[in-house]
Amino acid sequence: MCIDFTQPADVVAPQLLGRVLCHGGVAIRLTEVEAYLGAEDPASHAFRGPTRRNAAMFGPGGHMYIYISYGIHRAGNIVCGPEGVGQGCLLRAGEVLRGASLAAQRRNLPGPDPRLARGPGNVGSALGFRVEDNHAPIRQQPILLDDAHPAHFHLLAPADLGFEGLADEEWVAGPRIGISKNQDAPLRFWIPGHPTVSARRGRPRGVSSAGG
Repeated sequence: MCIDFTQPADVVAPQLLGRVLCHGGVAIRLTEVEAYLGAEDPASHAFRGPTRRNAAMFGPGGHMYIYISYGIHRAGNIVCGPEGVGQGCLLRAGEVLRGASLAAQRRNLPGPDPRLARGPGNVGSALGFRVEDNHAPIRQQPILLDDAHPAHFHLLAPADLGFEGLADEEWVAGPRIGISKNQDAPLRFWIPGHPTVSARRGRPRGVSSAGG
């Protein structure tokens, strides 16, 4: 089932867990995301309204917002909500299912490793994010993985891509990481116990099934 990206980011975020994002010849199963709620959220890039940098956040839901983090990394968000709202889900971590050698090369690591896509900048590096990918649409139509265009963003259930036996996961929510404002809001969502998730597990605020 496709995700409705017109929903608020904190509703979309847990639905992303377990989904597979394909881009740049690599497929990553998302294990950790953070929701950012625009004008309601002082930690959001969109809190003070549209700028040249964050313009993609104010576009329609279901597009990418790619930005440069710390002057080096390309981090990615999936824009959520109606056009003009400025909400999104930061992609924090994932498990590389396809293209591990390419992801390791982009990360300058010797080979497959849980760290390949742990952290927003590493997700962007593993998937080959570019500044030119800003505003790109997310495609949710079923596709054979070998037919996925490397420049496109495909977000699908594992079974749609031939990865069987990867059922929906339980998830937990807790405080976000690496921010100085609105720190305690339980807007980070992750699959508990997964080796790709950030080392700080936070203070869980409840457990539910993915997409629930």
